[in-house]
Amino acid sequence: MQKMKIAVPPTDAETSQLAVTDPKLMQILVCPRTKGPLIWDKSASELISVQAALAFPVKEGVPLLQPQTARSLSDEELIKWKRK
Repeated sequence: MQKMKIAVPPTDAETSQLAVTDPKLMQILVCPRTKGPLIWDKSASELISVQAALAFPVKEGVPLLQPQTARSLSDEELIKWKRK
């Protein structure tokens, strides 16, 4: 008797991670305000712009890089990301 395998769709975090952990994509993506580099925050599914002090969400593997979708980083978050 064969066992059936059930496909489990990836979670939002897993899908987001697949897209933005691609090194080629991360070389291309830049902050829309500063044109500076972005840092992937896996735990929050966000791309961080330290220069602009903004966090851009990643939904279903798609980075939302419009300024109106970003949230401002708190002073504590900004310090944390500047250290990395």
